[in-house]
Amino acid sequence: MRKSLVMLACVFGVGAVLPTAPPAFAQSSLFEVIFGQQQRGKRHRQRQIEKFRAQRATKPAPRVKAPSFYNYKPDAVKTVDLSPLAEIEVASAEPMVIPPIPQDEFERSLRHLEGHRIQALKEVGDALIEYYKANHAFVWVTDMKPNARAMAAMEELAAADMYGLSSDDYRVDVPGDDYDPTKTSERLREMIQFEVALSAKALRYVLDATRGRVDPNRLSGYHDFKRKEVDLVSALGNLAATSDAKVYLQGSNPGNDQFEALSAELAELRAADAEDHIEIAEGTFLKPGRSSPELKNIVAAIRKRGSDTLLVDHGITLMEYQADGGDLYTPELVSMVRAFQTESGLKPDGIVGKMTIGKLSGMTNETKIGKVILAMERLRWLPRDLGTRHVFINQPAYEATYMNNGKEGISMRAVVGKKSNQTSFFYDEIETVEYNPYWGVPRSIIVNEMLPKLRRDPSYLDRQGYELTDRRGRRVASRNIDWYSVGSKIPVDVRQPPGKRNALGELKIMFPNKHAIYMHDTPAKKLFSRDARAFSHGCVRLQDPRGMAAAVLGTSRDHIAQQIAKGRNMAEPVPGKIPVYVSYFTAWPGEDGTIGYYADMYDRDKHLNKAIKRTEQTRQAQS
Repeated sequence: MRKSLVMLACVFGVGAVLPTAPPAFAQSSLFEVIFGQQQRGKRHRQRQIEKFRAQRATKPAPRVKAPSFYNYKPDAVKTVDLSPLAEIEVASAEPMVIPPIPQDEFERSLRHLEGHRIQALKEVGDALIEYYKANHAFVWVTDMKPNARAMAAMEELAAADMYGLSSDDYRVDVPGDDYDPTKTSERLREMIQFEVALSAKALRYVLDATRGRVDPNRLSGYHDFKRKEVDLVSALGNLAATSDAKVYLQGSNPGNDQFEALSAELAELRAADAEDHIEIAEGTFLKPGRSSPELKNIVAAIRKRGSDTLLVDHGITLMEYQADGGDLYTPELVSMVRAFQTESGLKPDGIVGKMTIGKLSGMTNETKIGKVILAMERLRWLPRDLGTRHVFINQPAYEATYMNNGKEGISMRAVVGKKSNQTSFFYDEIETVEYNPYWGVPRSIIVNEMLPKLRRDPSYLDRQGYELTDRRGRRVASRNIDWYSVGSKIPVDVRQPPGKRNALGELKIMFPNKHAIYMHDTPAKKLFSRDARAFSHGCVRLQDPRGMAAAVLGTSRDHIAQQIAKGRNMAEPVPGKIPVYVSYFTAWPGEDGTIGYYADMYDRDKHLNKAIKRTEQTRQAQS
């Protein structure tokens, strides 16, 4: 009994008044009260835990945001004060005479630049002052009038539209030949102001033709380029020394075959009289055996756009349709459509949908001209020489091509990023081919896609075979991590080991970059049969990764197969430097120079058009 009292003292606490010895039923009730309170406390704590968990479950999971498009700000046109040139001191034939006496027309004209201001890009203004401080001679004026060099330069500036630029940006007022010889001072004023105006516009042209009118990095976070630096002082010196200013200015544009093909296409499109567009009603979707009033337009488009071989092979079908017409999509017409889809690079399923209609309808000349101009602008962001050997990935074409000495070594279908996970536009150099690769899961995928699953099922990554390591490199299990406490900063690295389920397949081709983009194999082979292939998280999946690996390594497919067959993760360095261009061109020449046109899958044409328009408006407002 005394032992029980001690226990009760422990329950009620030291100094508590203990009850006198109760009868048996009273003692039983007391224990029920004590232990009942404990049970209620446990249930309360459990309810609190469940409530806390419920609150955490409803809390929105963090997200890693994708790059965005910016509100483009054009290069600023500045007011450039040329007064520093009026202050140039010219050595006198009589050193003791103060102030020195100007010795020729140019030196006498400089005083007329006092307070003279022009509108120019900052680089242009700085170059003008630096050049003329060091070179006291006219470039564009001889015998008090514009010279032949000036005429040639202005002819080229007026033809800027031929190269996807705007001639309005380079317009210069030319002084007349007639002037009063007795008013030499006024003529010198005209000549020096014409001189600096033409130099400013010529240097603007050199800048635009060399690096483009638009700074791509100001367009969006998906563009990654180091903007080209142009030595404008040297450029003006070269213009002063050249015997043909027109040719020199032309040479500021990219001189590669691709630019030449685009220039030729632009001229041809502008010279075309008739539209090359056949209207097929928006939303048309025609399956074999169905009927559509648009069938007549579909057949007319095939007649217009089909190859000679196709038209010969299906000549009877075309003649019969021309005689009978009708809206029924017969097997013979289906066969003809399949042939057209095959030669257009589409899946030959005989279904007339959006992609097939795009090929059938064609584009208006106006649309094509717009795409070619944008392609010429984008080409200026890339090196003038793309390299004897290089890999060119064109996202809108869903295609990756290895080029060797100007020839296609190998070309294949590619899968690129979804619109929500766009593949960036940049260039780099290929360094390694990795066999049986691990897939290091990007933070964006862990946060945006895996974290919600892990909050529901912490063992998800363990069951899927992923490996997790903490910041010290120690292996951890996903089931032991409180994923509700994890935000956008993931405390572990997650990777998928090599194997058949690995997202990168048998190999990846690395060109390390801050976007974590590379080329790789994939177990999802069915996606290559699609016409539109924007399905990845940003990396480039290759239809024939072994072929591309063999090309960049300069080896054979057998060699690649042997390395993969070893079954272990290993890397092989690529000999030499091979540039890779992860590009975005909605108009691009094929190997034969024929321009292919592609859909603006990421709406980047729209944003670039806006940027060019804002640039033109800024310049016109300041002219």
